[in-house]
Amino acid sequence: MSAVKERVTQASRLSPATKGNNVPIFNRILDFLSSVKLGVVLLCIMVFFAFLGMIVIQQNVQGFDVFYASLTPAEKTVYGFLGLFNIYYSWYFKALLLILSLNIVLASIDRFPSAWSYISRPKLDGSRKWFLGQKSNAEVHLDVDSQEKAVARISSVFKKYRLKPKITEKKGKLFVFGESGKWNRLGAYIVHVALLTLFLGHFVALQTGFDADVRFAPGETKNEIQLIETVLDQQNRFAVALPFTIKCTDIQQKLIDPAGQLGVNNTLDWRTQIEINDPKYGVTTANVALNKPFSYRGFRFLQAQTVPVGNARKITLELTPDGDSANPVKVTIQRNGKTELKDGTVIEYKTFLPDFAFNQKGQPDTKSGDYNNPAAVLMVTPKGGEKTRVFAFGGNIADKMPVGASKIGYKWRLASFEKAPLAHILSIKYDPYNGAFIAWYFGGFGLIGALVFVFFVSHRRVWALIEKSKLTSGFNVVLGGHTNRNHMAFEYKFDSLTKELRNKGGKP
Repeated sequence: MSAVKERVTQASRLSPATKGNNVPIFNRILDFLSSVKLGVVLLCIMVFFAFLGMIVIQQNVQGFDVFYASLTPAEKTVYGFLGLFNIYYSWYFKALLLILSLNIVLASIDRFPSAWSYISRPKLDGSRKWFLGQKSNAEVHLDVDSQEKAVARISSVFKKYRLKPKITEKKGKLFVFGESGKWNRLGAYIVHVALLTLFLGHFVALQTGFDADVRFAPGETKNEIQLIETVLDQQNRFAVALPFTIKCTDIQQKLIDPAGQLGVNNTLDWRTQIEINDPKYGVTTANVALNKPFSYRGFRFLQAQTVPVGNARKITLELTPDGDSANPVKVTIQRNGKTELKDGTVIEYKTFLPDFAFNQKGQPDTKSGDYNNPAAVLMVTPKGGEKTRVFAFGGNIADKMPVGASKIGYKWRLASFEKAPLAHILSIKYDPYNGAFIAWYFGGFGLIGALVFVFFVSHRRVWALIEKSKLTSGFNVVLGGHTNRNHMAFEYKFDSLTKELRNKGGKP
């Protein structure tokens, strides 16, 4: 035993430099990896890389080809060598995330016991000198005839200020300890958990999932999607089969001004109705709106953009029978739909041309995507007759023109239509383990909540030592207070608590 004590004494006499040299290399590495300074430096480096990822267009972002073409050969070589075109997937960014995560874990393990001791084993007593040594301190005289009444008065005031009181006795002295917000001591570790969740969720999502943009027009069915792998200015496409088929049944664009154009500034919402035919789970119908994505079996459907070519979600036709111009007939047909008239004539809505014109081959076409000369292309089958193509124009067309002449017993006019784009482009994100969901909702929002908890809640502690007054009747109370942040607010609260004790029969 004496030999052990001698070794400990000799070790305590060593200089700091000698102590450092005697620490095992593995321990020094752990100390370095768990240091707060390293964590701060790594966070600053990560912010810098994220900033570079914002100012340097990444290779999987729309417009990269134009940006890449604008660079000089030297810039292309340097940027490519440093991995700046794909910085979030680079080896050094992943290594940075790994080391930062390790730093957070080790720092939490190293410092958590001391933080937990504030909660599990709070300091309940102290000396008079220690109480008066606190930044917030005061002395109050209570004119009461027993310690029990003094304790009751102090406890009552503590409770009023949301300080949960605990009464202890040590060496014949009576103490009242009150605290609030003790769990704030663990706020930093909640932040650590949120950061690790954010990192892990995004890593899982990037490693196991993929993103793809898919064009959908009403009537189209897809059972595979085309993924694009971009390597600098080259794009490699490959098909990925889906475990189900997706059919687009309707698209809609809600406009602020129905008479206006299909631009973003005139749009309230986009809506794409899809029908999923799954051999395992049957048929599922869903609406994908601008702020209402749809999730199914790890696939998440979101609105990405529209194909800015005018079309019509539904059309209303005005049919004027031959020889009876006073009694026109109006019918409404959904896109890709059909209807039947009373006389048995079947009308099919085939397509819509927003700016009707004949192309060089003499075929009907559209000059632009704007609604300059709208026309609906119909296939009409009279009862017992043959199917005939008919054009219905929005304006008044002269009867002598071929497209305006009466066909199959009617003169056809496009009375009105609901504007809609030719197609919508949906962004399909595959995330089988919900990594992105975990990252954003548990990591992202958890991080925000943890930071609010850390900075806007504080651990406040107040001690009271009750002593019998030697000069007058009653008891003297020595108060000391401490908080880990927001000191000005705590001082105001401590002063108010002291005044409250004095106002309840005490003497200054």
